Amino acid sequence: MQNSTVNQDDRSLGDLGSELARQMSTLVRQEVNLARTEMTQKAKTVARDVALMVIGGVVALGAYLALLAMCVLGLVQIGVPYWLSALIVAVVFGAVAYFLFQLGMSGLKRTNMAPQQTIETLKEDVTWAREQAH
Repeated sequence: MQNSTVNQDDRSLGDLGSELARQMSTLVRQEVNLARTEMTQKAKTVARDVALMVIGGVVALGAYLALLAMCVLGLVQIGVPYWLSALIVAVVFGAVAYFLFQLGMSGLKRTNMAPQQTIETLKEDVTWAREQAH
């Protein structure tokens, strides 16, 4: 038993390096496989959740269309002709849609998408590097 311990301790530095490289290679492969398995599972979950959101959106669109039809029929019920009822509902909902769209566009225009903190940090890094060079 002592001989095997001595034999292991008598290995050359090259042998120890080779064994370390093999073990590191195995460890990296195992980590990559674990990451691949985990990402596959997460991708499946995300895909399912996105599909549910799309289906919910389609159902919500159906509810919205029924609401529009109800508005048109409500106007018809009080004596407004069908074509005028449809026109009134289209103009009102179109105006609301336009307002919301413009509100969103103006918000996007005000938003500065540049990573300001990163730009400032990079400028400071460049200044520091120039000072170090002189």
